[in-house]
Amino acid sequence: MTEPDVVVVTGAGGMGTAVARRIGSGRTLILADAFPDALDRAVAALRAEGYDAKGHLTDVSDARSVTELAAAAAAEGRVAAVVHTAGVSAATSTVQKIMQVDLAGTAHVIDAFETVATRGTSLVCVASMAGHYASLSHEDERALATAPTGDLLSLDVIATVGEDATAAYILAKRGNQVRAQAAALAWNRRGARVNTVSPGVISTAMARAEAESSSGHHMMAMLDACGAGRTGTPAEIAEVVAFLTGPGSLYITGTDILIDGGQAAWLRWHRRPGPLSPAG
Repeated sequence: MTEPDVVVVTGAGGMGTAVARRIGSGRTLILADAFPDALDRAVAALRAEGYDAKGHLTDVSDARSVTELAAAAAAEGRVAAVVHTAGVSAATSTVQKIMQVDLAGTAHVIDAFETVATRGTSLVCVASMAGHYASLSHEDERALATAPTGDLLSLDVIATVGEDATAAYILAKRGNQVRAQAAALAWNRRGARVNTVSPGVISTAMARAEAESSSGHHMMAMLDACGAGRTGTPAEIAEVVAFLTGPGSLYITGTDILIDGGQAAWLRWHRRPGPLSPAG
């Protein structure tokens, strides 16, 4: 028998474990996280459910740590899918942490797994609908998309956010989207694909922290105003990820799929001037 395909999921939270359950059956499943206790609990739960799950302690803000994760995955067999859900939120993190984890961390994952990608490998990075709120010049977007990863945190556009964590989060998530777009050429040349998904308000621990923050009432009011009337679920994100890592999406790469219940569309076309702000 041939070795099973390998699936890598970064982030042992609600979204990461939902993705692991959705696409990890019958495969070697590597779950990566920076927090050992959370990682051990998630791996134990997945093993108890019959998954061939392994944990790998990984700090995505550290390029070497991500490179080690990619090497470990490749040593297990063919890397079929990589889903990068690890990240921090504007409500609970500093600007520096957002840039290190959400912006540079995603670039590290794209770089490291390109080196082990083979024909059929699919990488999906979780960005955010917040990235669709960014208003950047063409030059700044090009820099975010194409600058060497080691230079990302020293770009001039990074300094423009000051100490505004929400602005940093919006910028970082736009960086995720354009970084994946620019990386698609290199991945295509390996017969592999890279895309992003941009969730709106999803019912996870991170979203609950956002809801309890000073901007939380704006965020929840948007859900009612746009007509969705509810948060999304991790399982709904996992379904889109399953599509993007499966055989039905082989001609989709270098793009972003927005999964927000219509919030971005409402903001663009129906929002009236008022106190609501895009806190996602």
